[in-house]
Amino acid sequence: MPNYVLTFVAALIVSLAVTPLVMKLAEVTGAMDAPDARKVHKKPIPRIGGIGIFTAFMISFIALTDFDALVPEVSRGLMGLLIGASIIVLVGIIDDYKNLPAKVKLLGQIGAAAVAVILFDVRIEFITDPFGDYFYTEFAAIPITIFWIVGLTNTVNLIDGLDGLAAGVATLASLTIFMVAMQDQIMIVASFTAALAGAAIGFLYYNFNPARIFMGDTGSMFLGYMLAGISVIGAVKSTATIALIVPVLALGVPIMDTSFAIIRRYRGGVPIFKPDKGHLHHRLLDMGFTQRQAVLLMYVISAVLGLSAVVLNEVSGKAAIAIVAAVVLLIFIGAKKLGILHLKQ
Repeated sequence: MPNYVLTFVAALIVSLAVTPLVMKLAEVTGAMDAPDARKVHKKPIPRIGGIGIFTAFMISFIALTDFDALVPEVSRGLMGLLIGASIIVLVGIIDDYKNLPAKVKLLGQIGAAAVAVILFDVRIEFITDPFGDYFYTEFAAIPITIFWIVGLTNTVNLIDGLDGLAAGVATLASLTIFMVAMQDQIMIVASFTAALAGAAIGFLYYNFNPARIFMGDTGSMFLGYMLAGISVIGAVKSTATIALIVPVLALGVPIMDTSFAIIRRYRGGVPIFKPDKGHLHHRLLDMGFTQRQAVLLMYVISAVLGLSAVVLNEVSGKAAIAIVAAVVLLIFIGAKKLGILHLKQ
């Protein structure tokens, strides 16, 4: 049986088994998410579910991966990513209990990214254009990679607003990168993303509407961090495509939502980190969608973007440019129709 199948099944089983224990832990220790004006749930719900996702991934991936058989730089990079992920989970747990200030949380994210980038050489060392030309980042590799990891960490974190949304989108993104890794025969990336998908799906069983547990910042930051990091380590890119466009499309929904939130808040004259009710899921609820309908629609959008990424990895330069241009155009048309660029408190 292929290793990626084993890691997926193992992560799924562990996630299903551990998450109820995490629910009890949250209740005993007071890690409960109380309702407020911005949230859609009506009663306190456990919010440290990310511990279950993290545990399931770590147990399955570490137990079933032969690090000695890997190329040394890949093995080193993976170790750096696992250590950095442990730090980001620690930051998330503290935040889920204490509600850290945004700047403090950002510093924790930068620190977790820096561990992998500076100490273990997890870096974006070059970028390719659609025609296969290489552009080496050289001295800018460290800040670019830290920005990339922190940016994707926050995109998943910010989209975690409806039952099952972040877990489902992260699952679809994991499966997208998995499929591209299989296309390019990067088997360690396939195993890594299979384990991530298994852990997220197991958690989603308890998190889909009506949710019995939330992943909290612990889970959303962990998933974003891991997806960002593995896309760098595995170099999931092709000389026929724009470098790193695969994970960008795979996480298209949270990236789009985060980008529009920044634009919306800047235009409205409010701090970028100040919460509002203008996110895509808020707009869909305002239009009359139920939670489940809104989440399922966003799953469909994520799946379409993911399939676009898979196709992008196989086409020529001009076709790749056309696909990306079409996706960007459709996103902006949709954003304008929904009014996402206008501030709503």
